[in-house]
Amino acid sequence: MDQDLKATLSRIVEALDRLAPPTPPGADLAAAEAYVWHAAGHRFEAVAKVNRVDLGLLKGIDRQKETLVENTRRFARGLPANNALLWGSRGAGKSSIVKAVHAAVNREMGGPPGPLALVEIHREDIPSLPVLLAMVRPSSRRFVVFCDDLSFDGQDAAYKSLKAVLEGGIEGRPENVVFYATSNRRHLMPRDMIENERSTAINPSEAVEEKVSLSDRFGLWLGFHNADQDTFFAMIEGYARHYGLEVPSETLHKQAIEWSVTRGARSGRVAWQFIQEVAGQLGKKLG
Repeated sequence: MDQDLKATLSRIVEALDRLAPPTPPGADLAAAEAYVWHAAGHRFEAVAKVNRVDLGLLKGIDRQKETLVENTRRFARGLPANNALLWGSRGAGKSSIVKAVHAAVNREMGGPPGPLALVEIHREDIPSLPVLLAMVRPSSRRFVVFCDDLSFDGQDAAYKSLKAVLEGGIEGRPENVVFYATSNRRHLMPRDMIENERSTAINPSEAVEEKVSLSDRFGLWLGFHNADQDTFFAMIEGYARHYGLEVPSETLHKQAIEWSVTRGARSGRVAWQFIQEVAGQLGKKLG
């Protein structure tokens, strides 16, 4: 009889094992500095080398750097911290500052890999965010979940999932997670979408309030704008010194002006693209 009971229990255990979801591949959340979240398969992929620049090379955004470093430092130490929305001009350094701040704070605390993991989630995978949070909630590590170029339009209802997860869900945001996002829009919705909601809703003010309130879930709003010429030159000179590009300042400035005019903007991205051009002309590698 005992043997029959053992056999029955063994079959039950085997059946439960088959029903249990497999451990997602690449889910060792203690081994790497950064991960990319894949909604298909609900798995984390470790990033071997993060594409980023040193925090000191980001010029003209000192206030934004100071604010985000302090918020991230508090979070890494287990203290209260805010979700952050970095909004403004394209190429102004929004995503660069997130990656650079993450690296700087981790180095302060003995990394890499450090106590703080950066997890990138793509815009189209936002509906899977609750699954991601459920998987990292039990971890002793802390996570900056980062979405680059976040915005919503048309009939996209994913913003409701994000709003609930950031603050209003029944479980709330896990204590070991903070959410950073970049966007070209301060309110994450195009104005015509908000106005359309206002014109068609039974209660226009409530419809608009729901759209705008998504941005209110971010305790930090950091604005980024195109650089003036002096700041643009400071970016160029900082990169040139860092990478040992020996070009006279006058020549560098003249070429940088011509480059920025062809691009129609002065920004961190344009400065970096110009430096790549200069390095290529000199036959030097960056990095």
